[in-house]
Amino acid sequence: MFDSVGALLGSPWIYAVVGLSVLLDVFLPVLPSGVLVITAATAAAAGSGAATGQVPHDVPDIMVLILSATTASVLGDLVAYRLAWRGGERLDRAISRSRRLTTAQERLGEALARGGGPLVVLARFAPAGRSVVSLIAGAAHRRPREFLPWSALAGLSWAGYSAALGYFGAHWLGTTWLATGVSVLALFGAGAGAAYVMRRQPAA
Repeated sequence: MFDSVGALLGSPWIYAVVGLSVLLDVFLPVLPSGVLVITAATAAAAGSGAATGQVPHDVPDIMVLILSATTASVLGDLVAYRLAWRGGERLDRAISRSRRLTTAQERLGEALARGGGPLVVLARFAPAGRSVVSLIAGAAHRRPREFLPWSALAGLSWAGYSAALGYFGAHWLGTTWLATGVSVLALFGAGAGAAYVMRRQPAA
């Protein structure tokens, strides 16, 4: 299965590629960072030794993969947060021109103020939700202690869920493209569910 992906999956560079993709997708949500995490986790399952009794050294380590994805997620959130914090009046005007962003800003501010950080975790799974939450938290000048711990939990939850899909999907369905495809669909399903729940939240 992984011959077509290339030697990258068997190289330590896979962690850097995954990390860079996760870091940048706060600004470019179209980047397939979740697919990369799932594919690398599937490769890790392929080399786990479950079938052969041997553990090769040319496959990603699942825990290092989760750690790199989580760290990159938090760093990306922090960069977007700080940029929005310094955005000043220009960013405020851009948000005020959009009714959707204005509502999201109000809702997020209320949620963070009353300890509703689970909204940050939920948004991490929704398409572009991470971008909106990070930028709005910064634009609203929410205190770092109100945002960053939830950002860390969101990154860990998302990275752990994505890696688990690839890892256990490979164990249950085999290291085939079918297993990867089913895992990716499950990730997209979680994103669609998170977006639906966020839309159903009452306005602040």
